[in-house]
Formats: sequence, structure tokens, C-alpha cells
Amino acid sequence: MSAMFRSFANVNYRIWFAGALVSNIGGWMQSTAQDWVVLTELTNNDAAAMGATMALQFGPPLVLVSLTGWVADRFDRRRILLVTQSLLLLLAVAVGVLLLIDVMTLPMMFCFAAGFGVVNAFDAPARQAFVSDVVSTGDTSNAVALNSASFNMARMIGPAVGGLLIVAIGSGWVFIANAATFLAMLVALLVMRRSQLAPRLKNRSRGGLAAGFRYVWARSDLRVVFVTVFLIGAFGMNFPIFASTMALEFGAGADGYGVLSSILAIGSLTGALLAARRDRARVRVVVLAAGGFGVFAFVSASMPTYAAYAVTLMFTGFTIVTLLTTANGYVQTTTDPALRGRVLALYMAVIMGSTPVGAPIAGWVADAFGPRTAIMLGGTAGLVACAIGVTWMLTSGRLHRDESRRFLMTIDETRPIDVVDPVEFSDEAAATTPIRTAKKD
Repeated sequence: MSAMFRSFANVNYRIWFAGALVSNIGGWMQSTAQDWVVLTELTNNDAAAMGATMALQFGPPLVLVSLTGWVADRFDRRRILLVTQSLLLLLAVAVGVLLLIDVMTLPMMFCFAAGFGVVNAFDAPARQAFVSDVVSTGDTSNAVALNSASFNMARMIGPAVGGLLIVAIGSGWVFIANAATFLAMLVALLVMRRSQLAPRLKNRSRGGLAAGFRYVWARSDLRVVFVTVFLIGAFGMNFPIFASTMALEFGAGADGYGVLSSILAIGSLTGALLAARRDRARVRVVVLAAGGFGVFAFVSASMPTYAAYAVTLMFTGFTIVTLLTTANGYVQTTTDPALRGRVLALYMAVIMGSTPVGAPIAGWVADAFGPRTAIMLGGTAGLVACAIGVTWMLTSGRLHRDESRRFLMTIDETRPIDVVDPVEFSDEAAATTPIRTAKKD
């Protein structure tokens, strides 16, 4: 099996990937329907209301981060996911029914958005850290990249299908359809071979979130990654606002908005697959991708037609997913396993929690100055993040001349955590070692 797909050699990962793909398609269908309902059915093209909805949905990971990271480290992640996926299914059914009987209101949608946010606050860090339970240490970065590919394959299919279904059968049925797709993830979690899941270190100390925060703060490379992800998450990742308001500016409807989201995902999928080919995640890729996103955001904001804008979205999607996939893989593979759940909870809080900061601002800017100005605001955040990363590389002492090539500069990257192979222990020690290792080349 090629290096790009090496995680598929693990049967549990194949099951997980299939279930996640189906569930993610439904999730993108629902996301498209929710955005369109708020923008056109519950308000009169009010982008600020959409920003408020996004803030309520993505705010809980920030508020609850001290609890969610501890839960992901302390309890069985598979059982956590069985609970959270079941709750998300029930919430989707409730929203769908209320839309079908025509009693949904904007305040009610705000409440449901907050409900989705609370459940996802527990689901996201457990789901991210669960990857390290499914595959060996050496394959974690590859598995993270393939997860991103699955997510973006769904992003190609889900919004377009969601937009067409809104037109054909109504937004309420889209929520019901998404509820059905959660069954795929629940089945996958139930049929996994539990004996092949990696035992993991459980940190039962009372350090809680503070321990994770101190760990991140002590590493300048992680601080750069977290600041970059925050700036991009707050001001650059408001694609529902950007794409929906640009679709309206170009005179397109719900189907046109769904197509824009799917086109964005073409570039996103490409970025995820290329990330899967890399042997490991590197900070320099995160920094360069932030700069590339900033440039392409400004280009897309200047496009005069729907088709031209759609083409630029492929490049925007490529850079943003390259950044996020690499950042996620870097955090997972270079973090102390005993603190991984808490560090990932912080990471997810930065990504999802930055939205309440940026989404209302982006919505207000789109209403007051137009969607193109809002997109340029996101591009500026990308360029600022790139500048911070370049400054760190120049001042951290890690940048130096390559030993083998006179005119080439190189940067010392933090290496992924190495796990000593049990064969180097005694037989007694090896029999009790609860750590799975990657196969040596």
C-alpha cells in the first residue's frame, strides 16, 4: 500500500474512515441547510444573524475547554463518541421536525446552535485524540491527513447535495437526512475490533487544563501554531458568510451557494491528500500556507463573476486545509501522550472558539461594507499570521545554513515523539508495555 494510504492497512481505521465519511457528508448537508435557513427563511438576508448563529455553535468549545480536554484524557474515547454522536443525532431530528411543522424561529435556532456547540465541544477533542488510539504512533500524522481528506470529500458532496435538497424537498428534510447519517458513525464505533485499539496513558493528575496550557506555553513552536490557527479561525474561516453573501451578490440561490462550498472542497481535498504524502508535519508548512491563504483571499475578493470567484475558491481551500491538517498533525505527533487530550482540547478551542470572535465581525463587515471587504479582512489575518511565523523562524535560533548545501537554509523542527520498541526491554517489561509502536522501516 502506498505511503499516502498506509493507515488503511489497519482494519479499525478503515471502519472509522467509512463511518466518518458518511457522517461528514450529512454534516455538511446540515451546515448548508442551517446557514440558508438563517439567512433566507428566518431573516431577510441578515449576515450578522448568521454570524451570531456560528458564534453560538462554536463558542462552547472555548467556554468548556477546561472540562472537555480532561474528559478526553480521563475516559474511554470510544464511549465518549458513542454518547456525543447519539446526542447530535437527536438534536438534528428535533431541528428537522420543527422546520417541517413550520414553528422554528430565530431564537430557537440560536438555542439549537448552542446545543450543537456544547455536544461538539466534547466530541471534537475525543474524536481527534481517538485517531492515536486506532493507528500506531508512526501512522498518526498520515491518519490525521486522511481524516482531513474524508472531511473534504464530504465537503465536496454534502453542500451541493444539501443545496439541491433544500430546493427539492425543503430544509427540514435535510436535517432529518443528516440524523440518519449519524448511524454510520455509531455502527462503525460498535463494530470496531476493541482488542486492536491501542491502550493509552491515562494521566489522573489534577493538573487539568493548566497542565496542558503550561505545556503549550513552554514550547514556542506550539505557540506559533496556536496563534496562526486562531487568526485564521477567527477571520479567515468564515466561509459560510463569505460564500453565501457572494452567492447572493452574484444572483445565485441555495443551489449556487452549495456549489461554491463544494468547489472550495476540491482544493481542500487536494491539500489533505498532499499532506498525507508527507512523512511528518512541519511548522514551516503551516506558516507558508497562512501566507498563501492571505494572497488567494485577496485574489478571490477581486473576482468580477461567479465562475471566476468559484475558481479562486479551489486555491483558498487548498491553502486552508494544508494549514489546518499540518497544524493538527504537528500538535498530535509532537505532544506528550499523557497530555494529548488536553492539548487537543486547547487546539480545538482555538479553532472553534475563535469563530465567536471573528464570525460576528465578518458578518457585520459583510453587511456594512460588502462581502468582498469581509474576505479581505480574512486575507489580512492570513498575511499577519505568516509574518508572525516568519519572525519566529528568524529569531528562534532554529534557522541556519544547511550543512550539505551552501546556499540553502534549513530550520530545526520539533521531532515527533519517539516510542522505544518493546524488543529493547526485557521479556517481562515488554509483556507489560501498554504502548503500540510504529513498524520500523
